[in-house]
Amino acid sequence: MDLQFGPYRLKLAERRLLGPEGPVELSARAFDILALLLDKPDEVVGKSALLDAVWPSLMVEENTLQVHISALRKALDDGMIATVHGRGYKYAGPRPVTAETAGDPRLDGSAEGELASQPKPSIAVLPFDNMSGDPEQSYFSDGITEDIISELGKFKEFLVIARNSSFQFRGAVRDVTDVAKTLGVQYVVEGSVRKIGNRVRVSVQLIDAALSTHIWGEHYDRELTDIFAIQDEITQMIATRLARQARTAIESRARARPTDNMSAYECYLRALKLSANYDYDSVGKAEPVLRQAIELDPKFAAAHAMLGFVETLKFFWTTNQDDLHSGLKIARTALQLDPDEAYGHLAAGFALVYLHRFRQAEASLDRAVSLNPNDPFILTVHALLLNFTGRPDEALGKLDDAQRRDPFAVEWYGDFRGLELTSAGRYREAVACYEKLDNLTPWSLAYLTVCYAELGETALAKDTLAKLKSNWPEESIDEIVDHEMDYFENPAVCSHFRSVLRRVDNCW
Repeated sequence: MDLQFGPYRLKLAERRLLGPEGPVELSARAFDILALLLDKPDEVVGKSALLDAVWPSLMVEENTLQVHISALRKALDDGMIATVHGRGYKYAGPRPVTAETAGDPRLDGSAEGELASQPKPSIAVLPFDNMSGDPEQSYFSDGITEDIISELGKFKEFLVIARNSSFQFRGAVRDVTDVAKTLGVQYVVEGSVRKIGNRVRVSVQLIDAALSTHIWGEHYDRELTDIFAIQDEITQMIATRLARQARTAIESRARARPTDNMSAYECYLRALKLSANYDYDSVGKAEPVLRQAIELDPKFAAAHAMLGFVETLKFFWTTNQDDLHSGLKIARTALQLDPDEAYGHLAAGFALVYLHRFRQAEASLDRAVSLNPNDPFILTVHALLLNFTGRPDEALGKLDDAQRRDPFAVEWYGDFRGLELTSAGRYREAVACYEKLDNLTPWSLAYLTVCYAELGETALAKDTLAKLKSNWPEESIDEIVDHEMDYFENPAVCSHFRSVLRRVDNCW
């Protein structure tokens, strides 16, 4: 029987390994080690078990095993043989299949041109269960889930469902197949976290819901200070299982420890949970907790970045540019600490968009997208930039990408989609979009008024304008336009909207 794994085929009867360029030289012992690891792809094989199986009845030093493992790693693609510290070794490449099923490109990943013809592997990480016996500890299990989602999101090879949509299934009795159909994904990750004192146990499993097969599972019992190493190992194992031939820098993606202060990290996790909905109340509650995290560890870049983003978000409700300047300053501190902190670039880009510094905003948001191409808020803010710089059709495409990754954020996307459809002159579609929303923000009321007016629906335009003015009873049309609509690079766009609102206002 032959075993196919990625671009390799292990011919067991002939004791040969074939690679993409022909036969691969392996010693007899290395061949036996590889065959044993491939036979147990979901398990860590201990060093003693390998020594006993490959060198039966012989006394062999452990460094001899290490020499053969090193030879295997040189012969295979990066990341296929993983070291599980303190335990042994594990096969971590594409799932091995027999020659009979190797023709299925969904399984072997070795067909020529597969990456161009197959869709990206799509994955949802469901909220890890809190097994600590204390409901107050749920922020910790949620935070670990979010970190894994964020780390997986950095792989452009995957389509990763956002936290807000994955967390719709928290606490429910879950049928993985139904969850996968609802979210439109092939793969689902489930797990649990138990935190007791200074110890943590994390269990995780990766499931191919389309094939109803268990791909990989593991549990980790470590000191709490090892939590970042656990997250990185989980992310790497999932990535190497799903990336097939797209093996770009998987081994090099292990991040630096974000903080050595676990109290600061726990504050950060609490803030992530508090700010999950990005509404006014949750943002207000998250801010002091993030400031506490920074006080505990002033060099905690991720906490600075999230605080910068939270600070800029206030502008949505206050329209006070001081919030933008404050958020931009905090974001720059985050980026001085870690130039690759995606939310630092997001916070900076968001502030710069609304400060009319569009070229700087574009550089920041392009960088944020490159660092985490799956984050729906990054994609959405990037869509806003495209819209305000005269590219509404591109913006709508970017918004589609965001919604694919966070399908449950209906109100959020409806609000932004209406704005972008209005900018594109697609007034009827924009009206249909706005009419589906339960609550319209003041800026949405402004754009909806424009849509009704441009469609000749004068009575509806007047009613909508009245609702808009009720939010700003002491302000003129020009003042309302200044803080709700004046964010376009081309001043002619806002001038047109201003004239339309004036026209409706003069119809009384």
